[in-house]
Amino acid sequence: MAGGWTRDGAVNEQIEASVADELQRLRTRRGPGGRPSREHCAECDEPIPERRRAAIPGVQLCVECQSARDGSYNPSTGINRRGSKDSQLK
Repeated sequence: MAGGWTRDGAVNEQIEASVADELQRLRTRRGPGGRPSREHCAECDEPIPERRRAAIPGVQLCVECQSARDGSYNPSTGINRRGSKDSQLK
């Protein structure tokens, strides 16, 4: 693959940096140490089953409320802030 004026491995470094940035964003969003699981949903106050609490540490919502929230999820723009021209072409 032609790299133009970039050095060998620069594309892979760019990809790894983008992945690391996204992982860091997700970790800080979740908070340090996480939260304990709730026994009742934070939105509708319905009980959260023990199996769900065991499967997802720090769960705060029941399945129905989480599904509704996931349906309204707006992902990040996906534009690489480091300015790679290739990453912005879609």
